Amino acid sequence: MSAPTKSIAAASPSKSVLVSEAVPIDRDCTGLRWRATDTSALARLIAMMAMGQAGYAAHILATLSPAGPKINTAQLRAEAKIKLTVEDPPKKPRCGYPRWQRDGLIFEAISWLVARQTHPAGLLKAPHVSATTQGLDGLMIELNSGKTAIARTTIFEDKCTDDPRNMFLGKVLPEFKKRHNNERSAEIISAAVALIQAAGLDEVTATEFAAAVTDPSLRYYRASFAIDVDSEAERKRLFADYSRITNVKAEQRIGATLVVPPKMRNWFDALANQALNYLAGLDGA
Repeated sequence: MSAPTKSIAAASPSKSVLVSEAVPIDRDCTGLRWRATDTSALARLIAMMAMGQAGYAAHILATLSPAGPKINTAQLRAEAKIKLTVEDPPKKPRCGYPRWQRDGLIFEAISWLVARQTHPAGLLKAPHVSATTQGLDGLMIELNSGKTAIARTTIFEDKCTDDPRNMFLGKVLPEFKKRHNNERSAEIISAAVALIQAAGLDEVTATEFAAAVTDPSLRYYRASFAIDVDSEAERKRLFADYSRITNVKAEQRIGATLVVPPKMRNWFDALANQALNYLAGLDGA
């Protein structure tokens, strides 16, 4: 049985910014489908995240607030505009980023918002604030109800690409396999300790808890892609071979898709332009 659809509220109780729903893929993994239903509100949140205020953007979603960014300076607005602008080839001084980097930053922001709203008790690594940042795309730690241990660790790989199948096979699965073999564990442990401390636990306890992030029985993997063609057959083709992550249950392998209209890059252009227009409106606020 599919899980119920989860809507992510906008600044009005009658609307939503994003919808996340369970969808079938195959017997090796579980599926999530995301859809943006209010791009104007979503662009506003992405603009705030580009200004380094992801937590406050999530607060606005959760409280149905129409508020703007908590910190609004000319320097922050200028930085955010550069992050959301396409510039290819690069120039000096920099005024933007290659399209794939700009779109990747936006997609990671959307992925983070979905995770924050569908797992409100989850402890989430902050999203990247630079289009060139490398490393762990996303990490979510969920503690048990008594905050006495880690109940679940989810590693995210968020990709906005014109060739999702080859990206999944050539980049995402190899990265997940390294994580599954606990290569580069120090990176995840360090991030986990910081998240657990933010939940109010002391340094010693947080470090003791963080050992559980290396336990494969508690490890979930979520690969997400932006796509403009969606069907069960297409999802099955995209996420085929997920079983290469061995010795885990199907529910621990998650395939997520953000479904956008045809000509995906045009959709990201339009969303970025809405965010840029919002930033322009903040000038002198």
